[in-house]
Amino acid sequence: MMDLSKFNIDAPRWDQSTFMGRLKHFFNITDPRTVGVSNANLDKAKDLVDRCRAGTLPPGTTKEQLLYAKKLYDSAFHPDSGDRMNLIGRMSFQVPGGMAITGFMLQFYRTVPAVVFWQWVNQSFNALVNYTNRNAASPISAKQIGVAYFTATSTALATAVGLNLYTKKAPPLLARWVPFVAVAAANCVNIPMMRQQEIISGIAVTDENENKLGESRIAAVKGITQVVISRVTMAAPGMIILPILMERLEKYPFMQRIKYLHGPLQVMLVGCFLIFMVPAACSLFPQRCSMATSKLDPELKESITTMYGDKVKYVYFNKGL
Repeated sequence: MMDLSKFNIDAPRWDQSTFMGRLKHFFNITDPRTVGVSNANLDKAKDLVDRCRAGTLPPGTTKEQLLYAKKLYDSAFHPDSGDRMNLIGRMSFQVPGGMAITGFMLQFYRTVPAVVFWQWVNQSFNALVNYTNRNAASPISAKQIGVAYFTATSTALATAVGLNLYTKKAPPLLARWVPFVAVAAANCVNIPMMRQQEIISGIAVTDENENKLGESRIAAVKGITQVVISRVTMAAPGMIILPILMERLEKYPFMQRIKYLHGPLQVMLVGCFLIFMVPAACSLFPQRCSMATSKLDPELKESITTMYGDKVKYVYFNKGL
């Protein structure tokens, strides 16, 4: 029996300083199969993780059991608060949730009512994902959540409806790309607005040993910017390449005979893209983000220098997902 008394359950299984290491990590925790795990089993996984941290593992526990418990814990519990995240907001739900919504956005793009409905559904989904994966150390009020949701939804609808009307006389392919432009524009609004408290008050930063040093607004902007880039990248391949594919396929007679299957087909194909793009996009930047102390807010930089001199070269923070 392997000695697990010194097993570090919080240490990443793969090197998080490299893209490939992060990719393996996110393939593991965004596995859509974990969506079907019951809350009772998730709580058991959390209990095993907590007992490992406390050094009180049950006799007979194997390394495989610990690694699986860590996988469930990382996929379902918030890294800051340790609270179980709502099912729809988890990154492991991005594939089943995102493939359905994106597939129907790409299918029903021709009429204004359909565009309005599916953009509203998508922004409601995104708002929940953004709130769930925020930096939990920065609380946000119900009013701020409402303003963020309204602003992002309005941006998406205005972009989608405006471009939908503008492209009526344009080549058909341009009209098919309208949903992506709307999604990208909304992400640039939704994520910063949903996490506005971090920009206003700053995000908690620590030294390499997790000792809190203060709050930084500049670090918050850096983290949120990286999240926006990741989310747009996540959606881009499916929403750009799939319209080109469908535009060509729909010209074939057999596709004309099965128009009722176009929607389900796009949902399935979007799922194929997202299976790879969700972990790939999450891996673009380290989740534990770093920043040189010299680039921090002047008052925080001065505070750190006063207390530690030049010993703290870099600070670290959770950028969220």
